[in-house]
Amino acid sequence: YDLGEAAETMTAKALSGRPPSLWRYHEVLPVRDEAAVVTLGEGMTPFLPLRRLGAELGVPRLMMKDEGLLPTGTFKARGAAVGVSRALELGVRELAMPTNGNAGAAWALYAARAGIRSHIVMPLDAPAITRAECAAAGAHLSLVRGHIGDAGRIVAAAVGSDLYDASTLKEPYRIEGKKTMGYELAEQLGWKLPDVVVYPTGGGVGLIGLHKAFEELARLEMVEGALPRLVSVQSTGCAPIVRAFEAGDHESQAWENPRTVAFGINVPKALGDFLVLDALYASSGTAVAVDDAELLRDQQICARLEGLFVCPEGAACVSAVRRLRASGWLAGDEQVVLLNTGSGLKYPETALPGEVPTLAPGDRLSRD
Repeated sequence: YDLGEAAETMTAKALSGRPPSLWRYHEVLPVRDEAAVVTLGEGMTPFLPLRRLGAELGVPRLMMKDEGLLPTGTFKARGAAVGVSRALELGVRELAMPTNGNAGAAWALYAARAGIRSHIVMPLDAPAITRAECAAAGAHLSLVRGHIGDAGRIVAAAVGSDLYDASTLKEPYRIEGKKTMGYELAEQLGWKLPDVVVYPTGGGVGLIGLHKAFEELARLEMVEGALPRLVSVQSTGCAPIVRAFEAGDHESQAWENPRTVAFGINVPKALGDFLVLDALYASSGTAVAVDDAELLRDQQICARLEGLFVCPEGAACVSAVRRLRASGWLAGDEQVVLLNTGSGLKYPETALPGEVPTLAPGDRLSRD
Protein backbone atom coordinates (compact mmCIF):
# COMPACT_ATOMS: atom_id res chain seq x y z
CA TYR A 1 0.00 0.00 0.00
CA ASP A 2 1.01 3.60 -0.53
CA LEU A 3 0.48 4.69 3.07
CA GLY A 4 1.38 8.29 2.23
CA GLU A 5 -1.44 8.43 -0.28
CA ALA A 6 -3.77 6.57 2.08
CA ALA A 7 -3.11 9.11 4.83
CA GLU A 8 -4.50 11.88 2.63
CA THR A 9 -7.98 10.37 2.39
CA MET A 10 -8.27 7.96 5.34
CA THR A 11 -8.41 10.62 8.01
CA ALA A 12 -10.32 10.42 11.29
CA LYS A 13 -12.77 13.02 9.97
CA ALA A 14 -13.33 11.16 6.70
CA LEU A 15 -13.83 7.85 8.48
CA SER A 16 -16.49 9.31 10.75
CA GLY A 17 -18.77 9.69 7.74
CA ARG A 18 -18.22 6.23 6.25
CA PRO A 19 -20.47 3.16 6.70
CA PRO A 20 -19.67 1.11 9.84
CA SER A 21 -18.08 -1.86 8.11
CA LEU A 22 -14.48 -3.02 7.70
CA TRP A 23 -14.58 -1.69 4.14
CA ARG A 24 -14.36 1.83 5.61
CA TYR A 25 -10.58 1.21 5.58
CA HIS A 26 -10.51 0.42 1.84
CA GLU A 27 -7.29 2.39 1.29
CA VAL A 28 -5.38 -0.30 3.21
CA LEU A 29 -7.26 -3.30 1.82
CA PRO A 30 -6.25 -5.25 -1.30
CA VAL A 31 -9.53 -5.04 -3.25
CA ARG A 32 -9.43 -2.25 -5.82
CA ASP A 33 -12.69 -2.80 -7.72
CA GLU A 34 -15.66 -1.89 -5.52
CA ALA A 35 -17.83 -4.19 -7.65
CA ALA A 36 -15.77 -7.15 -6.40
CA VAL A 37 -16.54 -6.50 -2.74
CA VAL A 38 -18.39 -9.45 -1.20
CA THR A 39 -20.03 -8.41 2.05
CA LEU A 40 -22.48 -9.69 4.63
CA GLY A 41 -22.22 -6.55 6.78
CA GLU A 42 -19.01 -7.41 8.62
CA GLY A 43 -17.14 -4.98 10.87
CA MET A 44 -17.49 -2.51 13.75
CA THR A 45 -18.10 -5.12 16.44
CA PRO A 46 -18.95 -4.04 20.02
CA PHE A 47 -16.15 -2.75 22.24
CA LEU A 48 -17.24 -3.23 25.84
CA PRO A 49 -15.88 -2.39 29.30
CA LEU A 50 -15.79 -5.43 31.61
CA ARG A 51 -16.14 -3.72 34.97
CA ARG A 52 -17.34 -6.64 37.10
CA LEU A 53 -15.04 -9.19 35.49
CA GLY A 54 -12.14 -6.75 35.62
CA ALA A 55 -12.73 -6.17 39.32
CA GLU A 56 -12.62 -9.92 39.98
CA LEU A 57 -9.40 -10.33 37.99
CA GLY A 58 -7.72 -7.27 39.49
CA VAL A 59 -7.60 -5.47 36.13
CA PRO A 60 -10.24 -2.72 36.42
CA ARG A 61 -9.57 -1.28 32.95
CA LEU A 62 -10.38 -4.57 31.24
CA MET A 63 -12.28 -4.38 27.95
CA MET A 64 -13.44 -6.79 25.25
CA LYS A 65 -13.86 -6.53 21.53
CA ASP A 66 -16.61 -9.03 20.80
CA GLU A 67 -16.26 -10.62 17.36
CA GLY A 68 -19.06 -13.07 18.05
CA LEU A 69 -21.61 -10.71 16.49
CA LEU A 70 -20.04 -10.85 13.03
CA PRO A 71 -21.74 -12.72 10.17
CA THR A 72 -21.09 -16.48 10.63
CA GLY A 73 -20.56 -15.84 14.36
CA THR A 74 -16.76 -15.52 14.44
CA PHE A 75 -13.90 -13.21 13.49
CA LYS A 76 -13.24 -15.52 10.52
CA ALA A 77 -15.81 -13.45 8.62
CA ARG A 78 -13.25 -10.65 8.33
CA GLY A 79 -10.68 -12.79 6.57
CA ALA A 80 -13.32 -14.46 4.43
CA ALA A 81 -14.84 -11.16 3.31
CA VAL A 82 -11.53 -9.74 2.10
CA GLY A 83 -10.06 -13.05 0.94
CA VAL A 84 -13.12 -14.04 -1.11
CA SER A 85 -13.50 -10.51 -2.52
CA ARG A 86 -9.91 -10.48 -3.73
CA ALA A 87 -10.30 -14.00 -5.12
CA LEU A 88 -13.37 -12.84 -7.07
CA GLU A 89 -11.43 -9.83 -8.35
CA LEU A 90 -8.67 -12.18 -9.54
CA GLY A 91 -11.17 -14.35 -11.41
CA VAL A 92 -11.18 -17.36 -9.09
CA ARG A 93 -14.09 -19.71 -9.70
CA GLU A 94 -13.25 -22.58 -7.32
CA LEU A 95 -11.32 -22.73 -4.04
CA ALA A 96 -10.26 -25.27 -1.42
CA MET A 97 -9.15 -24.97 2.18
CA PRO A 98 -8.52 -26.98 5.35
CA THR A 99 -10.16 -25.73 8.55
CA ASN A 100 -10.86 -26.45 12.18
CA GLY A 101 -14.43 -25.42 11.40
CA ASN A 102 -15.15 -21.72 11.70
CA ALA A 103 -12.90 -20.50 8.90
CA GLY A 104 -14.30 -23.10 6.54
CA ALA A 105 -17.86 -22.12 7.44
CA ALA A 106 -17.09 -18.45 6.82
CA TRP A 107 -15.32 -19.03 3.52
CA ALA A 108 -18.05 -21.39 2.33
CA LEU A 109 -20.76 -18.81 3.01
CA TYR A 110 -18.86 -15.86 1.53
CA ALA A 111 -17.87 -17.99 -1.47
CA ALA A 112 -21.55 -18.86 -1.98
CA ARG A 113 -22.41 -15.16 -1.99
CA ALA A 114 -19.66 -14.54 -4.55
CA GLY A 115 -20.74 -17.43 -6.76
CA ILE A 116 -17.47 -19.31 -6.16
CA ARG A 117 -17.48 -23.07 -5.63
CA SER A 118 -15.78 -24.20 -2.39
CA HIS A 119 -14.18 -27.42 -1.13
CA ILE A 120 -13.82 -27.56 2.65
CA VAL A 121 -11.84 -30.23 4.53
CA MET A 122 -12.18 -30.35 8.33
CA PRO A 123 -11.46 -32.79 11.17
CA LEU A 124 -14.19 -35.30 11.94
CA ASP A 125 -14.64 -33.89 15.46
CA ALA A 126 -14.96 -30.23 14.40
CA PRO A 127 -17.99 -28.42 15.88
CA ALA A 128 -21.15 -29.78 14.27
CA ILE A 129 -22.57 -26.34 13.54
CA THR A 130 -19.64 -25.53 11.25
CA ARG A 131 -20.45 -28.61 9.19
CA ALA A 132 -24.05 -27.43 8.94
CA GLU A 133 -22.95 -24.00 7.73
CA CYS A 134 -20.77 -25.52 5.01
CA ALA A 135 -23.55 -27.87 3.92
CA ALA A 136 -26.11 -25.07 3.85
CA ALA A 137 -23.75 -23.00 1.70
CA GLY A 138 -23.51 -25.81 -0.84
CA ALA A 139 -19.82 -26.41 -0.20
CA HIS A 140 -18.21 -29.74 -1.06
CA LEU A 141 -17.46 -30.83 2.52
CA SER A 142 -15.02 -33.61 3.46
CA LEU A 143 -14.21 -34.86 6.97
CA VAL A 144 -10.80 -36.27 7.90
CA ARG A 145 -9.95 -38.63 10.75
CA GLY A 146 -7.20 -36.42 12.13
CA HIS A 147 -6.36 -32.78 12.87
CA ILE A 148 -6.14 -29.64 10.75
CA GLY A 149 -2.61 -30.51 9.65
CA ASP A 150 -3.94 -33.70 8.09
CA ALA A 151 -6.68 -31.72 6.36
CA GLY A 152 -4.03 -29.31 5.07
CA ARG A 153 -2.05 -32.10 3.45
CA ILE A 154 -5.16 -33.33 1.63
CA VAL A 155 -5.88 -29.83 0.29
CA ALA A 156 -2.23 -29.24 -0.69
CA ALA A 157 -2.29 -32.40 -2.81
CA ALA A 158 -5.45 -31.26 -4.62
CA VAL A 159 -4.84 -27.59 -5.46
CA GLY A 160 -3.54 -26.56 -8.85
CA SER A 161 -3.96 -23.98 -11.57
CA ASP A 162 -7.75 -24.35 -11.60
CA LEU A 163 -8.29 -24.77 -7.84
CA TYR A 164 -7.34 -21.81 -5.65
CA ASP A 165 -5.55 -22.61 -2.39
CA ALA A 166 -7.31 -20.62 0.33
CA SER A 167 -5.35 -22.24 3.19
CA THR A 168 -4.14 -20.01 6.02
CA LEU A 169 -1.20 -17.90 4.80
CA LYS A 170 -1.10 -19.77 1.49
CA GLU A 171 -2.95 -16.70 0.21
CA PRO A 172 -2.00 -13.23 1.49
CA TYR A 173 -5.40 -11.59 1.71
CA ARG A 174 -7.25 -12.93 4.73
CA ILE A 175 -4.67 -11.34 7.03
CA GLU A 176 -5.69 -7.97 5.56
CA GLY A 177 -9.27 -8.61 6.65
CA LYS A 178 -8.16 -9.72 10.11
CA LYS A 179 -6.03 -6.61 10.62
CA THR A 180 -9.17 -4.45 10.52
CA MET A 181 -9.76 -5.56 14.13
CA GLY A 182 -6.77 -3.37 15.02
CA TYR A 183 -8.01 -0.40 13.01
CA GLU A 184 -11.45 -0.62 14.61
CA LEU A 185 -10.00 -0.99 18.08
CA ALA A 186 -7.95 2.21 17.63
CA GLU A 187 -10.91 4.12 16.20
CA GLN A 188 -13.24 2.96 18.99
CA LEU A 189 -10.67 4.18 21.54
CA GLY A 190 -10.56 7.63 19.94
CA TRP A 191 -7.38 6.87 17.97
CA LYS A 192 -5.50 5.63 20.99
CA LEU A 193 -4.13 2.16 21.61
CA PRO A 194 -4.47 0.01 24.74
CA ASP A 195 -1.50 -1.18 26.77
CA VAL A 196 -2.11 -4.90 26.21
CA VAL A 197 -4.09 -6.98 23.70
CA VAL A 198 -4.83 -10.62 24.58
CA TYR A 199 -5.54 -12.97 21.69
CA PRO A 200 -6.31 -16.72 21.38
CA THR A 201 -3.84 -18.24 18.94
CA GLY A 202 -4.27 -21.20 16.63
CA GLY A 203 -3.03 -20.37 13.15
CA GLY A 204 -2.20 -16.93 14.51
CA VAL A 205 -3.39 -14.87 11.55
CA GLY A 206 -5.46 -12.59 13.79
CA LEU A 207 -2.51 -11.78 16.03
CA ILE A 208 -0.26 -11.20 13.01
CA GLY A 209 -2.94 -8.96 11.55
CA LEU A 210 -3.29 -6.93 14.75
CA HIS A 211 0.46 -6.37 14.86
CA LYS A 212 0.43 -5.29 11.20
CA ALA A 213 -2.47 -2.92 11.85
CA PHE A 214 -0.77 -1.24 14.79
CA GLU A 215 2.43 -0.74 12.80
CA GLU A 216 0.49 0.70 9.85
CA LEU A 217 -1.46 3.03 12.12
CA ALA A 218 1.81 4.35 13.54
CA ARG A 219 3.22 4.91 10.04
CA LEU A 220 -0.02 6.65 9.05
CA GLU A 221 0.48 8.87 12.14
CA MET A 222 -3.07 8.08 13.26
CA VAL A 223 -1.87 6.92 16.71
CA GLU A 224 0.99 7.95 18.98
CA GLY A 225 3.03 6.33 21.72
CA ALA A 226 4.00 2.75 22.43
CA LEU A 227 2.27 -0.03 20.56
CA PRO A 228 0.33 -2.61 22.63
CA ARG A 229 2.04 -5.59 24.18
CA LEU A 230 0.58 -8.68 22.54
CA VAL A 231 -0.33 -11.84 24.44
CA SER A 232 -0.73 -15.14 22.63
CA VAL A 233 -3.08 -17.54 24.43
CA GLN A 234 -3.11 -21.29 23.81
CA SER A 235 -4.35 -24.44 25.50
CA THR A 236 -2.12 -26.69 27.61
CA GLY A 237 -3.40 -29.43 25.29
CA CYS A 238 -1.89 -27.70 22.25
CA ALA A 239 0.68 -24.99 23.00
CA PRO A 240 3.44 -24.95 20.36
CA ILE A 241 3.72 -21.15 20.33
CA VAL A 242 3.96 -20.95 24.14
CA ARG A 243 6.66 -23.64 24.21
CA ALA A 244 8.67 -21.89 21.50
CA PHE A 245 8.30 -18.48 23.17
CA GLU A 246 9.47 -19.80 26.53
CA ALA A 247 12.51 -21.30 24.81
CA GLY A 248 13.27 -18.04 22.99
CA ASP A 249 12.85 -19.74 19.61
CA HIS A 250 11.62 -18.09 16.42
CA GLU A 251 9.83 -21.18 15.12
CA SER A 252 7.67 -23.77 16.86
CA GLN A 253 7.81 -27.54 16.76
CA ALA A 254 4.69 -29.55 16.00
CA TRP A 255 2.67 -30.46 19.10
CA GLU A 256 2.00 -34.18 19.44
CA ASN A 257 -1.55 -35.39 20.11
CA PRO A 258 -3.17 -31.94 20.19
CA ARG A 259 -6.52 -31.76 21.97
CA THR A 260 -8.62 -29.03 23.55
CA VAL A 261 -12.29 -28.03 23.79
CA ALA A 262 -11.19 -24.66 22.34
CA PHE A 263 -11.15 -26.25 18.91
CA GLY A 264 -10.21 -23.06 17.08
CA ILE A 265 -6.77 -23.04 18.71
CA ASN A 266 -6.15 -26.75 18.25
CA VAL A 267 -3.38 -26.18 15.69
CA PRO A 268 -0.27 -28.36 16.24
CA LYS A 269 2.00 -26.15 14.12
CA ALA A 270 0.98 -22.87 12.54
CA LEU A 271 2.42 -22.10 9.12
CA GLY A 272 3.03 -18.52 10.26
CA ASP A 273 4.41 -19.42 13.70
CA PHE A 274 7.56 -17.37 13.06
CA LEU A 275 5.42 -14.28 12.35
CA VAL A 276 3.45 -14.80 15.57
CA LEU A 277 6.64 -15.17 17.61
CA ASP A 278 8.23 -12.15 15.94
CA ALA A 279 5.17 -10.08 16.86
CA LEU A 280 5.39 -11.20 20.49
CA TYR A 281 9.10 -10.38 20.75
CA ALA A 282 8.75 -7.04 18.93
CA SER A 283 5.87 -5.90 21.16
CA SER A 284 7.48 -7.08 24.44
CA GLY A 285 4.54 -9.43 24.77
CA THR A 286 4.23 -12.95 26.11
CA ALA A 287 2.54 -16.32 25.55
CA VAL A 288 0.35 -18.20 28.03
CA ALA A 289 -1.23 -21.66 28.05
CA VAL A 290 -4.37 -22.40 30.08
CA ASP A 291 -6.12 -25.71 30.62
CA ASP A 292 -9.63 -26.64 29.54
CA ALA A 293 -11.02 -26.68 33.07
CA GLU A 294 -9.87 -23.07 33.60
CA LEU A 295 -11.29 -21.73 30.37
CA LEU A 296 -14.63 -23.53 30.77
CA ARG A 297 -14.98 -22.08 34.26
CA ASP A 298 -14.14 -18.60 32.99
CA GLN A 299 -16.59 -18.98 30.11
CA GLN A 300 -19.37 -19.28 32.71
CA ILE A 301 -17.94 -16.54 34.93
CA CYS A 302 -17.83 -14.15 31.97
CA ALA A 303 -21.47 -14.90 31.16
CA ARG A 304 -22.60 -14.53 34.77
CA LEU A 305 -20.72 -11.30 35.47
CA GLU A 306 -21.02 -9.56 32.11
CA GLY A 307 -23.82 -11.29 30.17
CA LEU A 308 -21.35 -12.30 27.48
CA PHE A 309 -21.51 -15.89 26.22
CA VAL A 310 -18.08 -16.07 24.65
CA CYS A 311 -16.51 -18.94 22.75
CA PRO A 312 -14.00 -21.23 24.54
CA GLU A 313 -11.12 -19.47 22.77
CA GLY A 314 -12.34 -16.10 24.09
CA ALA A 315 -12.74 -17.59 27.55
CA ALA A 316 -9.12 -18.76 27.38
CA CYS A 317 -8.14 -15.08 27.19
CA VAL A 318 -9.97 -14.43 30.47
CA SER A 319 -8.03 -17.29 32.08
CA ALA A 320 -4.79 -15.90 30.67
CA VAL A 321 -5.44 -12.47 32.23
CA ARG A 322 -6.11 -14.18 35.54
CA ARG A 323 -2.73 -15.95 35.32
CA LEU A 324 -0.82 -12.87 34.14
CA ARG A 325 -2.23 -10.76 36.98
CA ALA A 326 -1.32 -13.44 39.53
CA SER A 327 2.22 -13.70 38.17
CA GLY A 328 2.77 -9.94 38.20
CA TRP A 329 3.24 -9.64 34.44
CA LEU A 330 0.14 -7.44 34.60
CA ALA A 331 0.39 -4.78 37.30
CA GLY A 332 -3.37 -4.20 37.24
CA ASP A 333 -3.44 -0.58 36.11
CA GLU A 334 -3.06 -1.31 32.40
CA GLN A 335 -5.79 -0.95 29.82
CA VAL A 336 -6.17 -4.55 28.67
CA VAL A 337 -8.27 -5.62 25.69
CA LEU A 338 -9.47 -9.19 25.23
CA LEU A 339 -10.43 -10.39 21.78
CA ASN A 340 -13.39 -12.73 21.90
CA THR A 341 -13.14 -14.42 18.54
CA GLY A 342 -16.61 -15.96 18.35
CA SER A 343 -20.01 -16.58 19.85
CA GLY A 344 -20.43 -19.25 22.49
CA LEU A 345 -23.43 -20.39 20.47
CA LYS A 346 -20.99 -22.02 18.04
CA TYR A 347 -19.95 -24.41 20.86
CA PRO A 348 -23.16 -25.13 22.81
CA GLU A 349 -21.79 -28.37 24.27
CA THR A 350 -19.10 -26.53 26.27
CA ALA A 351 -21.64 -24.74 28.48
CA LEU A 352 -24.38 -27.32 28.97
CA PRO A 353 -25.84 -27.12 32.49
CA GLY A 354 -25.83 -30.03 34.90
CA GLU A 355 -29.02 -31.43 36.33
CA VAL A 356 -31.95 -29.10 35.62
CA PRO A 357 -35.27 -29.46 37.45
CA THR A 358 -38.29 -30.44 35.37
CA LEU A 359 -41.61 -28.92 36.43
CA ALA A 360 -45.13 -30.08 35.78
CA PRO A 361 -47.87 -27.53 35.05
CA GLY A 362 -48.91 -26.00 38.35
CA ASP A 363 -45.66 -26.82 40.21
CA ARG A 364 -44.18 -24.08 42.37
CA LEU A 365 -40.88 -22.47 41.38
CA SER A 366 -38.04 -23.21 43.78
CA ARG A 367 -35.73 -20.30 44.45
CA ASP A 368 -32.95 -22.44 45.93
